[in-house]
Amino acid sequence: MSRTVIVAYKPKPGKEKQLDRLMKDHVPRLRKEGLATDRQSILMKAKDGTVVEVFEWKSKEAIESAHTNQAVLKMWEEFADVCEFVPVATLEEASEMFSEFASFE
Repeated sequence: MSRTVIVAYKPKPGKEKQLDRLMKDHVPRLRKEGLATDRQSILMKAKDGTVVEVFEWKSKEAIESAHTNQAVLKMWEEFADVCEFVPVATLEEASEMFSEFASFE
């Protein structure tokens, strides 16, 4: 059974454009490894510049196997260079009944 996740990526100072570029290839790279579904991901931005992504893994096993997949580990290193992974609940928008985010461009 597929697993939908919501992830928040807070860019490190001066790394916003690099994060935006990585975001455009994130799910396609997971798909190439057979780990993500074909469902279109959703990208948006919080007021503080944090990028929020909603995407779908193929299964719980796919999530687990990502932790030993060399291509995914390399990609995660690229992300670690430009952002921090933060809980969605820490975003100001998450405290609202209807959380509004800017469109990712």
